[in-house]
Amino acid sequence: MKNFHGEVKTGGVKIIHVDGKYNVWTKKIGNSNTKMLTLHGGPGATHEYFECFEDFLPQAGIEFYYYDQLGSAYSDQPKDKTLWTIDRFREEVEQVRVTLGLNNFYLYGQSWGGMLGIEYVLKYQRHIKALVISNMTASIASYVKYINELRQKLPQETRKIMEKYEAKEEYGAQEYQNVLLSQVYSKYVCRLSPWPEPFQRAFRNLNADVYNTMQGPNEFVITGTFKDWNRWNEIKNIKVPTLLIVGRYDTMRMEDIQRMGELIPDSRVVVCEKGSHLSMYDDQETYFSTLVKFIKDVETKRFSKQKG
Repeated sequence: MKNFHGEVKTGGVKIIHVDGKYNVWTKKIGNSNTKMLTLHGGPGATHEYFECFEDFLPQAGIEFYYYDQLGSAYSDQPKDKTLWTIDRFREEVEQVRVTLGLNNFYLYGQSWGGMLGIEYVLKYQRHIKALVISNMTASIASYVKYINELRQKLPQETRKIMEKYEAKEEYGAQEYQNVLLSQVYSKYVCRLSPWPEPFQRAFRNLNADVYNTMQGPNEFVITGTFKDWNRWNEIKNIKVPTLLIVGRYDTMRMEDIQRMGELIPDSRVVVCEKGSHLSMYDDQETYFSTLVKFIKDVETKRFSKQKG
């Protein structure tokens, strides 16, 4: 059925019309006055790898929203590559917020979603109660520098294989993909074996057109539209309580996240000692105890800046 605004609603799902012509998918989980909107990574991935949130947040009295950004599997997937820009996604988030009726809410972003969250808050901070930046640094240059340091730690034979295919721009070659999965993703993206099924599903459903346009062919080759993104000078203007989460084995440098914590006035930095880029899986206890405590501290006005 449709409500009076024309959005389809069923079982917590609400289809939201954006940009006057596209539909994006959202779903509410839980029922509470404490509300959180999630921004998934990728770009071009899906909400699916957030399904583990259902085991922790509703029980803690936190209502949250899944949201597949435009181009992602549950939403419309137009072929117009001019759509895949940071600014357009930021404005899409605002349209989603307005339609969901969210105000004074928690904005959560992981990886690319963390970048998008920073962009959103720098423009629309007045709507936010608090911000969670998970597994994301403040510039792509910082990310590229660190990911290439990790690359230099790979076995020489592995690097030779990567260089061979990168020189020919054959990023889809099976040998190249096998090396990425066995030597990189298994160490720095998710350290569990096998990967949790929701993440496998999100990985399969990644929209390569969005990912390649904005980022590039893979984690190491950053040639897309956000390659020059840098907010080191601006994050000091984030005034809402902010939680920064990073994994010990992340594709983001821990020191960069700690520096962000120093620059954002009202922030807390937490390192998941067992975690990688998907710390919500490979250091689940730390991740969710940290996230729930942050939200409860903000709700009870006991939040204070700290590092951990």
